[in-house]
Amino acid sequence: MNVIKLRAYAKINLGLDVVGKREDGYHEVRMIMQTINLYDQISMKKISDSGIYLKTNLHYLPVNEKNLVYRAAKLLKDEFNIKHGVDIKLDKRIPVAAGMAGGSSDAAAALVGMNKLFNLGLSKKELMERGVKLGADVPYCILRGTALSEGIGEILTPLAPAPECYVLIAKPGINVSTKFVYGNLNITEIKEHPDIDGMIDNISNGDLYGLTNKLGNVLETVTIKEHPVIDTIKQEMIKYGALGSIMSGSGPTVFGLFDNKKKAQEAFYHMKGLDIAKQVHLTDFFNQKRG
Repeated sequence: MNVIKLRAYAKINLGLDVVGKREDGYHEVRMIMQTINLYDQISMKKISDSGIYLKTNLHYLPVNEKNLVYRAAKLLKDEFNIKHGVDIKLDKRIPVAAGMAGGSSDAAAALVGMNKLFNLGLSKKELMERGVKLGADVPYCILRGTALSEGIGEILTPLAPAPECYVLIAKPGINVSTKFVYGNLNITEIKEHPDIDGMIDNISNGDLYGLTNKLGNVLETVTIKEHPVIDTIKQEMIKYGALGSIMSGSGPTVFGLFDNKKKAQEAFYHMKGLDIAKQVHLTDFFNQKRG
């Protein structure tokens, strides 16, 4: 197997609650994670020398230890004392610094790719255990689908596939620091917490309308205050027929869920025509079929 091609899928948070802060400074969360059909493409090739070579289509991304893809490849290379090197090409499509786990998903794909390329024989669970060393979202990006995420994001419980719908993604032309958002979150001031358990019930019942009524993200209390354009995008999506619209992760990406393809397409073209979003995508959930 000389070249492996992989897709690194983006995620959104259908629900994001922060339930506490640990002594080490990390926040305890309860989140419902959902993979969507928006992805980066990664190709990996075994080479004769021992180096790790990374190229990307975005000139401003690092191609050394500062990139999670590089670190993922090095992690397994070091652990298994792999003598051969690897040539990696990363084609970025997921918005960068957007609250969609693009970097984590790339790292997850790189771990999967290294496992296949060098026949390491690691199970999905074993890859997830290594992924958490690179970032809290990496294990989920290996698991994919619909899942409850707890702890700092590393405790994962797979859920039934979320009901199918159309997903409109809009990222304004700003970047948000996850560290800043969590650092400025005052848990005692949060007035409304999303009903995560209720959302899980709606998902298991295939109830899209019940689910969209409960969408919620407590980090909006910080990010929207800094960047009101996020709320403007949410309101535009609702105006154009979204059943619900919230910010994903720490932002600034906003998504809206639609039950009607025509409405979703109209909202997509409307959003493309406004100057409030720099990147706009229309997609759907990535899931295994409901049994």
